Amino acid sequence: MTFKHLFKAEVNWTSKKDAIDSSKRFYSKSHQIKIEGKPILHVSAAKAFKGDPSLYNPEDLLLSSLVSCHMMSYLYVCSQNGIEVLEYSDNAEATLEVNPEGSGRFVEVRLYPKVKILNPDQIGLALELHKKANQLCFIANSCNFPVLHYAVCEAV
Repeated sequence: MTFKHLFKAEVNWTSKKDAIDSSKRFYSKSHQIKIEGKPILHVSAAKAFKGDPSLYNPEDLLLSSLVSCHMMSYLYVCSQNGIEVLEYSDNAEATLEVNPEGSGRFVEVRLYPKVKILNPDQIGLALELHKKANQLCFIANSCNFPVLHYAVCEAV
């Protein structure tokens, strides 16, 4: 049986007269995203697209969603397989290609998870479970680009 869950987000943007450069027809890209019961998220475009570099941008948030979802899926499959994870970190990267007319898309995401586990005999399995985590990851399953994994695992 398939279960459906509904997620909601509200975006709010207001034109700021002093933020409009009429000679370039430039609008401020800064806006707010509200999700019920959570702090307001202040967002802008990436600096490369004339946004406020001090704020999160959609590209940051997409990559963050992938990193977070993969980690949670990975911890889930590790728990199912009796692997005690002590530490998890990742320094992920995403490649965005922009076409001359202004359209663009992510073409690849690279995850670099570094995992510390308790039992050295489980390192091989712990590395293999990244594939299973990717298969379960809601966000990765929603992407139309490859999500690659370059995992490292050690036991303490």
